[in-house]
Amino acid sequence: MTRRVALVTGAARGMGAAISLRLAHQGYDVLAVDACEGPDAIPYAMPTRAELDGIADDPRGAGRVTVRVVDVRDAAALRDAVAEAVDRWGRLDVAVAAAGVIAGGAPLWETPCDQVDLLWQVNALGVWHTAAAAVPAMLDGPDPSGCRFVAVASAAGGRGLYHLSAYTAAKHAVVGMVRGLAADLVGTGVTAVAVSPGGTRTDMLAATADIYGTTTNDLAHHQLVRRTLDPEEIAATVALCASREGAALNGGVIAADGGFAG
Repeated sequence: MTRRVALVTGAARGMGAAISLRLAHQGYDVLAVDACEGPDAIPYAMPTRAELDGIADDPRGAGRVTVRVVDVRDAAALRDAVAEAVDRWGRLDVAVAAAGVIAGGAPLWETPCDQVDLLWQVNALGVWHTAAAAVPAMLDGPDPSGCRFVAVASAAGGRGLYHLSAYTAAKHAVVGMVRGLAADLVGTGVTAVAVSPGGTRTDMLAATADIYGTTTNDLAHHQLVRRTLDPEEIAATVALCASREGAALNGGVIAADGGFAG
């Protein structure tokens, strides 16, 4: 049986790392990409190249993960990554747009424009660039009916979060992109879906807690499960969306938020 092939962005740590390893464990060949060095405007440390390399070496990946440094703001670099996957494995079945950053802490009218631009470039246009690079390869591949595009949105993609207007706007855009993409893909067999996590045990959640001057445990109390989610739980949800059986979710926004209540 031919192995399925996946591209995952934001793969050096957190949800992206968990997704990469989950798919590899399920038998996918995975090209895991990450920028590794974030913009200076980000108020927390971005992943290192060593962390990205560690995904390839992790035994949970069964030797099926290949890593590359790619910034999702660079459309040409993403096209090159897709071409590499197709050249290496002969196909691309799944693309997961998991790259994202958080910044904020002020009301909209006090939010600096460079912060708005950063969040838009990474969290929104990064998803756009990933889809624009990956979908043509899926349509030209041997099995479009089994191909899936999955974008990691956020609970902020369906509601407003206090002092995070720019982040909220970018994540709303992700949901809109997925819905528009699903409509564009009618009749092709390729599907598109968004997964909206709640508070998940990642560096981004820790940075969010810092923005609010609180703890990740306090943030978890906004979720009915009353705990932070594990990245592996989000990865399991994404893996379902990426599967052949995930076709039924086409155009949907899957709330993987532990019952986030705002």
